[in-house]
Amino acid sequence: QVHLVESGGGLVQAGGSLRLSCAASGDTVSTYTMGWFRQASGKEREFVAAMGWSDRSAVYADSVKGRFTISRDNAKNMLYLQMSSLKPEDTAVYYCAAGTVRGQTRFDYDYWGQGTQVTVSS
Repeated sequence: QVHLVESGGGLVQAGGSLRLSCAASGDTVSTYTMGWFRQASGKEREFVAAMGWSDRSAVYADSVKGRFTISRDNAKNMLYLQMSSLKPEDTAVYYCAAGTVRGQTRFDYDYWGQGTQVTVSS
């Protein structure tokens, strides 16, 4: 079992920045791929970024590439998402997820946090 808790969401103006955090706990957390997804109101949950715990290779959705940066602190079992140049279309509930494969669909991930709301005003 892996337990995930997100924090850091909030209201920000367009063009601003925000950093999300995800605290992970449980057995063998270090063996899981960690990712961020988001779900806007009335839309499907979509992939944002992912990173394996054992390497620093990251993948991003095209919509956030160059603006968002995923990182992790293995010693603290923390995952981060630094978001810059935010746009109103980035408004969504952001979820932290853990899985055994570095996929880009929600079906690739087995554990989910409760989500944190990010609202970008124009």
